[in-house]
Amino acid sequence: MASDLLSQVLDAVSRADGPILSNNAFPTVHFTTIKSTLDRLGSREMIIHKQIDREEANLTPEAEEIAAQGSHEAKVFEAVRQAVDGLKIADLPGIVGKESAKVGQGKAFKEGWIKKDKDLLKATTSGIHDASQDQLRTIQQTKTHPDSKVLSDLRKRKLITMQKVITFEIMKGPKFSREFVKEETDLTADMLATWVTTKSYSMLRKLIYNHSGAWKTVKLKPYNFNAMGAPTMSGALHPLNKVRHEFRQIFFEMGFEEMPTNRYVETGFWNFDALFVPQQHPARDLQDTFYIADPPVADKPRADPVEKTEQLADGSNSSQKSQDHPQQDYEKYWNNIKEVHEKGKYGSIGYRYPFKEDESLKLVLRTHTTA
Repeated sequence: MASDLLSQVLDAVSRADGPILSNNAFPTVHFTTIKSTLDRLGSREMIIHKQIDREEANLTPEAEEIAAQGSHEAKVFEAVRQAVDGLKIADLPGIVGKESAKVGQGKAFKEGWIKKDKDLLKATTSGIHDASQDQLRTIQQTKTHPDSKVLSDLRKRKLITMQKVITFEIMKGPKFSREFVKEETDLTADMLATWVTTKSYSMLRKLIYNHSGAWKTVKLKPYNFNAMGAPTMSGALHPLNKVRHEFRQIFFEMGFEEMPTNRYVETGFWNFDALFVPQQHPARDLQDTFYIADPPVADKPRADPVEKTEQLADGSNSSQKSQDHPQQDYEKYWNNIKEVHEKGKYGSIGYRYPFKEDESLKLVLRTHTTA
């Protein structure tokens, strides 16, 4: 448990004359557990700890066998040395094994321990120093080697693997103590006063005086104002909303304005003609557009009435509609749209068809949000 580890760390630091290493003192404790414990003690200045990162070399199964029995090249040399008159190349795998014969033969030639005489292998010296075995034994004991070139060579030969190891150097802090006192995170009503039940008011007053004020002696945990806040999950636009936004921006850049979203019925003029959709376009067929039967047609383009609210003498409100809009020539606008469709205007050649007023004034459920 975390509380047990806290006591173990404090005991270990107390017994030591100097700094201790976490991997030696607590070899079986997981990294995250020991780190959280050290951070907790360090925040109270009970200990000082420093993280030490290093790489350890671990032997592969093949390397462990070499450390115990000798390298492949040493096995080949020993087999050749024992054959006084020379050893046939074909007989070598049967003596030292196929793997040792394959790997060790070339290495032994490179070191100059053996030579080839026709189909025989002969030793060129009476004794050798098995450097590979010594190097692997050193790594087995110390988890490293002083020569980085040796480590690089052994890694290429796939005899060792490198592993990152994190350990902590731990020593006493300025507020070191063998006892870990739990720190309170906030003041409570019980710390400010302890209420008791008694028949005597004077006795009650005396007991309250004697038992209240625990906040004066309690150890409060200091606030960490540099701590990062909890990450908040942020939302994201739905892909369809993203595309919708892009299309809205395209229409805005072309000069269109967004219509009030509460007007679900509009004329074909504002829905299609003003957008220069020809009256014979398939989008205006009954299969794609919902037409209103009653009333069958609307007025020609005009200003919308503005509703005004006035307070009467009796305190009630009176609403009336007026046409207080900036003067706009809707008739001219109607004729311009009609002319663009029939003959063309403003550089357009038009659609070259007779513009039908009844078709333009049909009421439809709004199919566009721009006009």
